[in-house]
Amino acid sequence: MQDILEALQTERKVMTERLKEFETEMKRIKETPQIAFAASLGGNGLMKTTSGNKDLIYADVLTNVGGAYNSQTGVFTAPIRGVYYIRFTANGPNNFPKSAVLYKNNDEIQLIAHEQMSGEGSDTASNGAALMLEKGDRLKMVLWHNTQI
Repeated sequence: MQDILEALQTERKVMTERLKEFETEMKRIKETPQIAFAASLGGNGLMKTTSGNKDLIYADVLTNVGGAYNSQTGVFTAPIRGVYYIRFTANGPNNFPKSAVLYKNNDEIQLIAHEQMSGEGSDTASNGAALMLEKGDRLKMVLWHNTQI
C-alpha cells in the first residue's frame, strides 16, 4: 500500500508541474497581442501618379484587430517581433501600367505586384509573403511613378 501511495504522490507532483507549465503558457498566449487588418482604398479606388511615387492610404478599414494599422498614414507598425503574413491585390484599367510596392521602414522593398499595359479591360496583380518583422518595423504600400491601380 505504501508503494502505491508513493507512486500516486510522485504522479501528482508530475501532474502539478505539468499543470503549472500549461497555465504559464496559456497566460503567455493570452497576453500576446492579436494582430490582423484588412483595408481597401475605398470608393472606386482608382489612384494614378505621373509625378513621382505616391504613398497609398487604405482609408476603408474593414478590420483592425490590435490597432497596428493607421488609416490616416497608411502605415502598419508591428507591435511585437514575429512572423506576419502580408497579402495585397491591385486592380486597374489596362490602359496604364500598374505597380503596387510594399516598403519596409521606408526604404527596403519587400514585395511588388506589377502589370504592363495590355489593351482594353482591366487586370489584377497580387503578391504576398510571410515576413519576419521586428517590433516597430513599419510597412507601407507605394504606387510607383507613372503607374495606377
